[in-house]
Amino acid sequence: MAAFENEMLALLPRLRRFARALARDAADADDLCQAAIEKALLARESWQPGTRLDSWMYRIMRNAWIDAARARGRASETFVDAEAGAGVGGDGGAEARVALGEVEAAMRRLPDEQREAVALVLVEGLAYKEAADVLDIPMGTLTSRLVRGRQALMVDLGEAA
Repeated sequence: MAAFENEMLALLPRLRRFARALARDAADADDLCQAAIEKALLARESWQPGTRLDSWMYRIMRNAWIDAARARGRASETFVDAEAGAGVGGDGGAEARVALGEVEAAMRRLPDEQREAVALVLVEGLAYKEAADVLDIPMGTLTSRLVRGRQALMVDLGEAA
């Protein structure tokens, strides 16, 4: 099980990033990440060695997010203000932080289904099939959500007419 724990540790930055894309709020994302890791540790016997731990964890995290959203109701969702997102991403210049904040804000404005697809494929780099499996949707549905999400982001960011 040490290999499982080591892989989980290496995956933490990606899990936190996906949690942030789902939850839209840093504190909620940290709570979601913690809940998903706890669920994974309790269910580690169900993970099949040799399969992708990241896909397994994304599915656990997404299910935990859905459960939490149902529990509190969608009316109580919170959002991060633009200044909080501007510092994400390290020591890039001020322009890079502003651009990143704009992208994060545009991501938060996407509908949940599009945001999930964009986060898994464009941010986390999952293959379409893997992302479709994580989201438990057909490939065609993933593709259309991804196309609509990309278009909405481009329009929102002023890169398309």
